[in-house]
Amino acid sequence: MQAQVDERRRPPERIPAGVWVLGGVSLLMDVSSEMIHALLPLFMVTALGAGALTVGVVEGLAESTALVVKVFSGVLSDALGRRKALAVAGYALGAATKPLFAVAPSSAVVLAARLLDRVGKGVRGAPRDALVADLTPPAVRGAAFGLRQSLDTVGAFLGPLAATGLMLLWAGDFRRVFWVAVIPGALSVLLLA
Repeated sequence: MQAQVDERRRPPERIPAGVWVLGGVSLLMDVSSEMIHALLPLFMVTALGAGALTVGVVEGLAESTALVVKVFSGVLSDALGRRKALAVAGYALGAATKPLFAVAPSSAVVLAARLLDRVGKGVRGAPRDALVADLTPPAVRGAAFGLRQSLDTVGAFLGPLAATGLMLLWAGDFRRVFWVAVIPGALSVLLLA
């Protein structure tokens, strides 16, 4: 009976600061990625002269690449146990691709950038999620995962919003918006490192 009373008096466990950092990293990278991804099909068609088939192939290959790499990154994360290093490598690869979109002279360069970006996404996902689990007490693990995903979703919302606003401000200058997208991507890597 006394144990139950003591249990009720104990303050609830808090989500560790490291989980907030991982959420902030996800938010920044999603802002960066979605600023580009929201405009990419229109950029490929209007600025690079690509057709709808090309846009579909680029997007399909990119997303399937991320899904395949996720399988192997989870195994690699468990085998090496170097979760933070893998997460940093994945975020760094994603951030490194952002300038390629701004300078892309052709759809082939966009395809290469998208594939590398999605490899980064695939590499970072499993180790990042394992870090959240490693850092968080079991009593608040669900809340920690929810927080990280919520911040990621906020980034996915803010990215296209920022891209649209900048496109209106800069009269449709895709490349200039893509250069701005480099900033939150780089900040996400610095924050995690």
